Amino acid sequence: MKRVAINGFGRIGRAFFRLAFGNPEIEIVAINDPFFKLDMARYLLMNDSVYGRYGKTVEVAEKGLLVDGKMIQFLAEREPDQLPWGDLNIDLVIEATGVFRAYSGPKGASRHIQAGAKRVLLSVPSKGEGTEKIPQIVYGVNHHLIADHDVVSAASCTTNSLVPVMYVLEKEFDIAHAFLSTIHGYTADQQLVDGMGSSMTRSRAAAINIVPTTTGAASATEKVIPSLAGRMDGIAFRVPVPTGSVSDITLEMNQPVSAEEVNAALTRYAVGELKGILKVSSDPLVSTDIIGETHPSIVDLTQTAVVDGRMLKVVAFYDNEWGYTNQLLRVALKL
Repeated sequence: MKRVAINGFGRIGRAFFRLAFGNPEIEIVAINDPFFKLDMARYLLMNDSVYGRYGKTVEVAEKGLLVDGKMIQFLAEREPDQLPWGDLNIDLVIEATGVFRAYSGPKGASRHIQAGAKRVLLSVPSKGEGTEKIPQIVYGVNHHLIADHDVVSAASCTTNSLVPVMYVLEKEFDIAHAFLSTIHGYTADQQLVDGMGSSMTRSRAAAINIVPTTTGAASATEKVIPSLAGRMDGIAFRVPVPTGSVSDITLEMNQPVSAEEVNAALTRYAVGELKGILKVSSDPLVSTDIIGETHPSIVDLTQTAVVDGRMLKVVAFYDNEWGYTNQLLRVALKL
Protein backbone atom coordinates (compact mmCIF):
# COMPACT_ATOMS: atom_id res chain seq x y z
CA MET A 1 0.00 0.00 0.00
CA LYS A 2 1.39 3.42 -1.02
CA ARG A 3 1.55 6.12 1.65
CA VAL A 4 0.37 9.28 -0.12
CA ALA A 5 0.36 12.98 0.72
CA ILE A 6 -1.53 15.68 -1.19
CA ASN A 7 0.07 19.11 -1.58
CA GLY A 8 -2.65 21.60 -2.49
CA PHE A 9 -6.31 21.07 -1.63
CA GLY A 10 -7.97 22.91 -4.51
CA ARG A 11 -10.26 21.43 -7.17
CA ILE A 12 -7.88 18.64 -8.23
CA GLY A 13 -6.52 17.96 -4.75
CA ARG A 14 -10.02 17.43 -3.37
CA ALA A 15 -11.14 15.40 -6.39
CA PHE A 16 -8.09 13.17 -5.96
CA PHE A 17 -8.92 12.69 -2.28
CA ARG A 18 -12.50 11.67 -3.10
CA LEU A 19 -11.29 9.18 -5.71
CA ALA A 20 -8.33 7.74 -3.83
CA PHE A 21 -9.63 7.53 -0.25
CA GLY A 22 -10.62 3.94 0.40
CA ASN A 23 -8.64 2.56 -2.55
CA PRO A 24 -6.99 -0.63 -1.25
CA GLU A 25 -3.66 0.33 -2.85
CA ILE A 26 -3.46 3.84 -1.36
CA GLU A 27 -3.33 5.25 2.15
CA ILE A 28 -3.76 9.01 2.25
CA VAL A 29 -1.65 10.09 5.20
CA ALA A 30 -1.51 13.88 5.00
CA ILE A 31 -2.72 17.00 3.21
CA ASN A 32 -0.72 20.21 3.03
CA ASP A 33 -2.27 23.57 2.17
CA PRO A 34 -1.23 26.76 3.98
CA PHE A 35 -4.26 28.66 2.65
CA PHE A 36 -6.92 26.44 4.23
CA LYS A 37 -8.33 26.39 7.73
CA LEU A 38 -9.50 22.97 8.83
CA ASP A 39 -13.18 23.86 8.98
CA MET A 40 -13.05 25.22 5.41
CA ALA A 41 -11.17 22.13 4.19
CA ARG A 42 -13.84 19.91 5.72
CA TYR A 43 -16.67 22.03 4.28
CA LEU A 44 -15.33 22.05 0.72
CA LEU A 45 -14.47 18.35 0.79
CA MET A 46 -18.01 17.56 1.92
CA ASN A 47 -19.81 19.93 -0.45
CA ASP A 48 -19.06 20.36 -4.14
CA SER A 49 -21.09 22.58 -6.46
CA VAL A 50 -20.46 20.28 -9.44
CA TYR A 51 -20.19 16.76 -8.00
CA GLY A 52 -22.47 17.07 -4.98
CA ARG A 53 -22.12 15.84 -1.41
CA TYR A 54 -19.25 13.55 -0.46
CA GLY A 55 -20.53 10.20 0.70
CA LYS A 56 -18.20 9.93 3.71
CA THR A 57 -18.30 11.27 7.24
CA VAL A 58 -15.77 14.12 7.63
CA GLU A 59 -15.03 15.74 10.98
CA VAL A 60 -12.50 18.30 12.16
CA ALA A 61 -9.98 16.91 14.62
CA GLU A 62 -7.16 18.61 16.54
CA LYS A 63 -4.46 18.00 13.90
CA GLY A 64 -6.43 17.17 10.80
CA LEU A 65 -9.55 15.66 9.31
CA LEU A 66 -11.24 12.51 10.53
CA VAL A 67 -12.69 10.80 7.44
CA ASP A 68 -14.85 7.76 8.20
CA GLY A 69 -12.82 7.39 11.39
CA LYS A 70 -9.44 7.64 9.62
CA MET A 71 -7.16 10.49 10.73
CA ILE A 72 -5.67 12.55 7.90
CA GLN A 73 -2.98 14.93 9.15
CA PHE A 74 -3.43 18.51 7.86
CA LEU A 75 -0.36 20.71 7.45
CA ALA A 76 0.12 24.37 6.55
CA GLU A 77 3.70 24.62 5.27
CA ARG A 78 4.58 26.91 2.35
CA GLU A 79 8.00 25.39 1.58
CA PRO A 80 7.93 21.80 0.23
CA ASP A 81 11.40 20.93 1.52
CA GLN A 82 10.25 21.73 5.07
CA LEU A 83 7.42 19.17 5.05
CA PRO A 84 7.77 16.07 7.27
CA TRP A 85 7.58 13.55 4.44
CA GLY A 86 10.50 11.51 5.74
CA ASP A 87 9.02 11.27 9.24
CA LEU A 88 5.67 10.24 7.73
CA ASN A 89 7.32 7.71 5.40
CA ILE A 90 5.59 9.18 2.33
CA ASP A 91 5.94 7.11 -0.83
CA LEU A 92 4.22 9.56 -3.18
CA VAL A 93 3.28 13.25 -3.10
CA ILE A 94 0.46 14.44 -5.33
CA GLU A 95 1.67 17.95 -6.20
CA ALA A 96 -1.63 19.72 -6.86
CA THR A 97 -0.80 23.37 -6.14
CA GLY A 98 0.07 24.19 -9.76
CA VAL A 99 3.08 26.07 -8.36
CA PHE A 100 5.86 23.51 -7.91
CA ARG A 101 5.97 22.24 -11.48
CA ALA A 102 9.70 22.53 -12.29
CA TYR A 103 12.15 19.80 -11.35
CA SER A 104 14.64 21.97 -9.46
CA GLY A 105 14.98 25.51 -8.14
CA PRO A 106 12.48 27.48 -6.01
CA LYS A 107 9.52 26.01 -7.91
CA GLY A 108 11.02 22.53 -8.03
CA ALA A 109 8.88 19.49 -7.25
CA SER A 110 12.09 17.71 -6.24
CA ARG A 111 11.93 19.75 -3.03
CA HIS A 112 9.42 17.10 -1.89
CA ILE A 113 12.14 14.49 -2.49
CA GLN A 114 14.52 16.58 -0.37
CA ALA A 115 11.86 16.49 2.37
CA GLY A 116 11.89 12.67 2.34
CA ALA A 117 9.21 11.66 -0.18
CA LYS A 118 10.18 8.89 -2.55
CA ARG A 119 8.33 10.17 -5.64
CA VAL A 120 6.22 13.11 -6.83
CA LEU A 121 3.33 13.23 -9.30
CA LEU A 122 2.41 16.62 -10.78
CA SER A 123 -1.23 17.39 -11.59
CA VAL A 124 -0.09 19.92 -14.22
CA PRO A 125 2.36 19.85 -17.13
CA SER A 126 5.93 20.48 -16.03
CA LYS A 127 7.38 23.94 -16.59
CA GLY A 128 10.65 25.61 -15.61
CA GLU A 129 14.06 24.52 -14.46
CA GLY A 130 15.02 20.92 -15.17
CA THR A 131 11.73 19.92 -16.81
CA GLU A 132 13.56 17.65 -19.24
CA LYS A 133 13.83 15.28 -16.27
CA ILE A 134 10.02 15.10 -15.91
CA PRO A 135 8.17 12.88 -18.40
CA GLN A 136 4.65 13.87 -19.48
CA ILE A 137 2.53 10.77 -18.90
CA VAL A 138 -0.85 10.02 -20.42
CA TYR A 139 -1.99 6.77 -18.88
CA GLY A 140 -2.89 4.21 -21.52
CA VAL A 141 -0.44 5.58 -24.09
CA ASN A 142 3.01 6.06 -22.53
CA HIS A 143 2.80 5.07 -18.86
CA HIS A 144 5.59 2.55 -19.48
CA LEU A 145 7.99 5.51 -19.08
CA ILE A 146 7.15 5.95 -15.39
CA ALA A 147 9.62 3.50 -13.87
CA ASP A 148 12.87 5.47 -14.16
CA HIS A 149 11.75 8.83 -12.76
CA ASP A 150 11.26 10.28 -9.27
CA VAL A 151 9.13 13.19 -10.54
CA VAL A 152 6.43 12.57 -13.14
CA SER A 153 3.72 14.77 -14.67
CA ALA A 154 0.25 13.51 -15.59
CA ALA A 155 0.18 16.32 -18.20
CA SER A 156 -3.05 18.33 -18.44
CA CYS A 157 -6.74 17.55 -18.76
CA THR A 158 -6.75 18.70 -22.38
CA THR A 159 -3.65 16.67 -23.22
CA ASN A 160 -5.34 13.58 -21.76
CA SER A 161 -8.32 14.26 -24.00
CA LEU A 162 -6.24 14.89 -27.12
CA VAL A 163 -3.57 12.18 -26.88
CA PRO A 164 -5.79 9.06 -27.11
CA VAL A 165 -7.40 10.40 -30.30
CA MET A 166 -4.09 11.43 -31.85
CA TYR A 167 -2.54 8.10 -30.88
CA VAL A 168 -5.20 6.21 -32.85
CA LEU A 169 -5.07 8.53 -35.85
CA GLU A 170 -1.26 8.49 -35.98
CA LYS A 171 -1.15 4.70 -35.82
CA GLU A 172 -3.96 4.02 -38.27
CA PHE A 173 -3.77 6.89 -40.76
CA ASP A 174 -1.29 9.38 -42.23
CA ILE A 175 -1.43 12.78 -40.48
CA ALA A 176 0.20 15.79 -42.11
CA HIS A 177 -0.76 18.48 -39.57
CA ALA A 178 -3.26 19.05 -36.78
CA PHE A 179 -4.75 22.05 -35.00
CA LEU A 180 -6.56 21.89 -31.66
CA SER A 181 -9.26 24.25 -30.46
CA THR A 182 -10.25 23.38 -26.90
CA ILE A 183 -13.52 24.81 -25.63
CA HIS A 184 -12.78 24.63 -21.94
CA GLY A 185 -14.74 25.29 -18.75
CA TYR A 186 -13.48 28.21 -16.67
CA THR A 187 -10.96 27.51 -13.91
CA ALA A 188 -9.80 29.03 -10.63
CA ASP A 189 -7.04 31.11 -12.25
CA GLN A 190 -9.65 33.24 -14.03
CA GLN A 191 -11.55 36.23 -12.67
CA LEU A 192 -15.12 36.35 -11.36
CA VAL A 193 -15.29 40.01 -12.46
CA ASP A 194 -12.83 42.02 -14.57
CA GLY A 195 -9.57 42.38 -12.67
CA MET A 196 -5.86 41.66 -12.69
CA GLY A 197 -5.16 38.34 -14.41
CA SER A 198 -2.30 36.28 -15.76
CA SER A 199 -2.96 37.62 -19.29
CA MET A 200 -5.06 40.32 -20.93
CA THR A 201 -7.93 37.98 -21.78
CA ARG A 202 -7.76 36.08 -18.49
CA SER A 203 -8.27 39.39 -16.69
CA ARG A 204 -11.86 39.44 -18.00
CA ALA A 205 -14.90 38.02 -16.19
CA ALA A 206 -14.98 34.26 -16.76
CA ALA A 207 -18.69 33.64 -16.26
CA ILE A 208 -19.95 36.05 -18.92
CA ASN A 209 -17.32 35.79 -21.66
CA ILE A 210 -15.81 33.41 -24.19
CA VAL A 211 -12.14 33.95 -23.37
CA PRO A 212 -9.46 33.13 -25.95
CA THR A 213 -6.21 31.99 -24.32
CA THR A 214 -3.26 29.71 -24.81
CA THR A 215 -2.99 25.95 -24.36
CA GLY A 216 0.09 23.80 -24.06
CA ALA A 217 -1.81 20.64 -24.97
CA ALA A 218 -0.54 20.48 -28.56
CA SER A 219 3.12 20.74 -27.55
CA ALA A 220 2.56 18.30 -24.69
CA THR A 221 0.99 15.83 -27.13
CA GLU A 222 4.13 16.04 -29.26
CA LYS A 223 6.15 15.01 -26.20
CA VAL A 224 3.89 12.03 -25.54
CA ILE A 225 3.80 11.04 -29.24
CA PRO A 226 7.21 12.20 -30.56
CA SER A 227 6.39 11.31 -34.18
CA LEU A 228 3.98 14.30 -34.19
CA ALA A 229 6.71 16.84 -33.33
CA GLY A 230 6.45 20.05 -35.32
CA ARG A 231 3.07 19.17 -36.81
CA MET A 232 0.64 20.51 -34.20
CA ASP A 233 -0.55 23.73 -32.62
CA GLY A 234 -3.61 24.87 -30.69
CA ILE A 235 -5.68 27.52 -28.97
CA ALA A 236 -8.09 27.49 -26.03
CA PHE A 237 -11.42 29.21 -25.49
CA ARG A 238 -12.54 29.38 -21.87
CA VAL A 239 -16.34 29.35 -21.67
CA PRO A 240 -18.95 29.90 -18.90
CA VAL A 241 -19.40 26.31 -17.72
CA PRO A 242 -17.91 24.98 -14.45
CA THR A 243 -16.66 21.76 -16.05
CA GLY A 244 -17.21 19.78 -19.22
CA SER A 245 -14.89 20.66 -22.09
CA VAL A 246 -14.28 19.76 -25.75
CA SER A 247 -11.19 19.12 -27.86
CA ASP A 248 -12.11 20.16 -31.40
CA ILE A 249 -9.37 18.68 -33.59
CA THR A 250 -8.85 19.64 -37.23
CA LEU A 251 -6.40 17.52 -39.19
CA GLU A 252 -4.81 17.67 -42.62
CA MET A 253 -4.27 14.11 -43.85
CA ASN A 254 -1.65 12.94 -46.33
CA GLN A 255 -3.92 10.23 -47.68
CA PRO A 256 -7.70 10.31 -48.20
CA VAL A 257 -9.86 9.08 -45.31
CA SER A 258 -13.59 8.76 -44.67
CA ALA A 259 -15.54 9.55 -41.52
CA GLU A 260 -16.66 5.93 -41.41
CA GLU A 261 -13.07 4.65 -41.45
CA VAL A 262 -12.01 7.04 -38.70
CA ASN A 263 -15.00 6.22 -36.48
CA ALA A 264 -14.41 2.50 -36.96
CA ALA A 265 -10.79 2.85 -35.85
CA LEU A 266 -11.69 4.96 -32.80
CA THR A 267 -14.40 2.48 -31.81
CA ARG A 268 -12.01 -0.45 -32.20
CA TYR A 269 -9.42 1.13 -29.88
CA ALA A 270 -12.10 2.19 -27.37
CA VAL A 271 -13.05 -1.44 -26.77
CA GLY A 272 -9.50 -2.73 -27.21
CA GLU A 273 -6.11 -1.20 -26.51
CA LEU A 274 -7.49 2.02 -25.01
CA LYS A 275 -10.44 0.55 -23.12
CA GLY A 276 -11.17 2.67 -20.06
CA ILE A 277 -9.24 5.62 -21.52
CA LEU A 278 -10.96 6.36 -24.83
CA LYS A 279 -14.74 6.20 -25.12
CA VAL A 280 -16.97 6.76 -28.12
CA SER A 281 -20.60 7.85 -28.31
CA SER A 282 -22.92 7.26 -31.22
CA ASP A 283 -25.42 9.64 -29.60
CA PRO A 284 -24.84 13.41 -29.88
CA LEU A 285 -23.32 14.88 -26.71
CA VAL A 286 -23.49 18.17 -24.83
CA SER A 287 -21.11 19.13 -22.06
CA THR A 288 -23.35 18.22 -19.10
CA ASP A 289 -23.62 14.67 -20.44
CA ILE A 290 -20.01 13.94 -19.53
CA ILE A 291 -19.79 15.52 -16.06
CA GLY A 292 -18.49 12.80 -13.75
CA GLU A 293 -17.17 10.75 -16.68
CA THR A 294 -14.13 8.65 -15.74
CA HIS A 295 -12.78 8.38 -19.29
CA PRO A 296 -10.46 11.31 -20.12
CA SER A 297 -11.52 11.35 -23.79
CA ILE A 298 -15.05 10.76 -25.13
CA VAL A 299 -15.39 11.05 -28.91
CA ASP A 300 -18.74 12.16 -30.29
CA LEU A 301 -18.88 10.02 -33.42
CA THR A 302 -21.75 12.08 -34.83
CA GLN A 303 -19.41 15.06 -35.19
CA THR A 304 -16.66 13.32 -37.17
CA ALA A 305 -16.48 14.94 -40.60
CA VAL A 306 -14.25 14.89 -43.69
CA VAL A 307 -13.91 17.56 -46.39
CA ASP A 308 -12.54 16.49 -49.77
CA GLY A 309 -10.96 13.36 -48.30
CA ARG A 310 -8.03 15.07 -46.61
CA MET A 311 -9.43 17.50 -44.04
CA LEU A 312 -10.68 15.66 -40.96
CA LYS A 313 -12.60 16.89 -37.92
CA VAL A 314 -12.82 14.87 -34.67
CA VAL A 315 -14.55 16.10 -31.50
CA ALA A 316 -13.64 14.68 -28.07
CA PHE A 317 -15.44 15.73 -24.88
CA TYR A 318 -13.85 15.51 -21.43
CA ASP A 319 -14.63 16.33 -17.84
CA ASN A 320 -11.61 18.53 -17.22
CA GLU A 321 -11.72 17.82 -13.47
CA TRP A 322 -13.10 14.33 -12.84
CA GLY A 323 -11.90 12.62 -16.01
CA TYR A 324 -8.42 14.07 -15.56
CA THR A 325 -8.26 13.14 -11.88
CA ASN A 326 -9.10 9.55 -12.77
CA GLN A 327 -6.03 9.61 -15.03
CA LEU A 328 -4.01 11.12 -12.19
CA LEU A 329 -5.07 8.24 -9.95
CA ARG A 330 -4.20 5.66 -12.63
CA VAL A 331 -0.68 7.08 -12.89
CA ALA A 332 -0.36 7.24 -9.09
CA LEU A 333 -1.20 3.56 -8.82
CA LYS A 334 1.59 2.75 -11.29
CA LEU A 335 4.24 4.76 -9.45
